[in-house]
Amino acid sequence: MLLIREIMYCKPGKVRPMVEKFLAMSKLNESAGMGKMRVMTDFCAERYWTIVSEFEVASMQAFEEMMQGAGMSEATAKEFENLMKGYHDLVEFGRREIYKIES
Repeated sequence: MLLIREIMYCKPGKVRPMVEKFLAMSKLNESAGMGKMRVMTDFCAERYWTIVSEFEVASMQAFEEMMQGAGMSEATAKEFENLMKGYHDLVEFGRREIYKIES
């Protein structure tokens, strides 16, 4: 099992719109059977205006398939595309971390 963590450093004043996008994306992912995503904002972090999302996947292959839209209906994929329009205007930069969950 892997934990995928997406860390986004937003432009000043742009965290709330990004949080709304991530929460809506979480609902879409759940409806497509991709599991629940946790969305967090900084209380105290490396930088101000940080948003982090986390979700679990069974394997790198499952993650790659998810990133390619596997399991999403055409309507859901279109909704996801519309939802994420303009998100680059909210973010300065970001990074992804992938961790193996030890059992």
